[in-house]
Amino acid sequence: MSSDQQARGLSVGIVGLGLIGGSFARAYAAAGARVFAFDPNEDTMGAARVETVAGEFDDTTVPCCDLIVLAAYPQACLTWLHDHAELLGSISDPARGTGPVVIDTAGVKTAVCREAFALAAQHGFAFVGVHPMAGTENSGFAYARADLFRGAPVVLTPPALDDISRLMLLDRVHTLLAPAGFGTYSVTTPEEHDAVIAFTSQLAHVVSNAYVKSPTAQEHHGFSAGSYRDLTRVAHLNAPMWAELMLDNADNLSREISMLIDALAAYRDALDAGDFERLRMLLAEGDRIKRALDDARDDESEYEGK
Repeated sequence: MSSDQQARGLSVGIVGLGLIGGSFARAYAAAGARVFAFDPNEDTMGAARVETVAGEFDDTTVPCCDLIVLAAYPQACLTWLHDHAELLGSISDPARGTGPVVIDTAGVKTAVCREAFALAAQHGFAFVGVHPMAGTENSGFAYARADLFRGAPVVLTPPALDDISRLMLLDRVHTLLAPAGFGTYSVTTPEEHDAVIAFTSQLAHVVSNAYVKSPTAQEHHGFSAGSYRDLTRVAHLNAPMWAELMLDNADNLSREISMLIDALAAYRDALDAGDFERLRMLLAEGDRIKRALDDARDDESEYEGK
């Protein structure tokens, strides 16, 4: 059965119609699923109702849903879960695979999953942390795309369960997410997710955002090309959202920033000392590490293709 055939029998509830939530809504609607949604912005809801959303996602439509996607800021996701935990429990039996599966799409997992796992266990509903590794520098429903997740990686952080229950839950999530079109699935703990994402995502946003604060940035026109575009792409960001995500992962991100500062200091010291050999070695080391990372990725892709 194709993902579109599976989607035609699904009902999906979505909280938050920003870039990620809106893209989930568009993807499932395009595949034929019935999509309910809630967003506090009436203009956003009005636009979504035109071609994407079948109705309001509220207490009356929660029981209709097979999948619930919490695509708001981390604290807003938790607030929704606290407010609806009793209702979710009343319509769910995870052991039998009945009731909706609830996922969140926040960029941090420990802060969300700690409370969400406890609520799910207490009230008896299914919850899995999910982080789609896709996005753009733009935000909002206007930039949402049905194909945003097509071929993209997604990370799952399931609760601690016995092996059979865990496999059954992950199988349900994999089936429910099929219409979104993700390319690869990774499974890890919330803690490991946050440690890695501090480097792969949050640090990149900090560096890009800090880089454009140089006064020289005002003079870049006519002097910049691909390097400048690549490094500054994610300087443009949703500041309130990223501030919340970074504070929820402060220890990991602070450690990565400290390591970067130490690495940059080594380059600065070599420049200040006029030490050609030291600078050459530092540059060669970075080049060697990057090449090794690329080779490992190519080897992994080749293995997966066999």
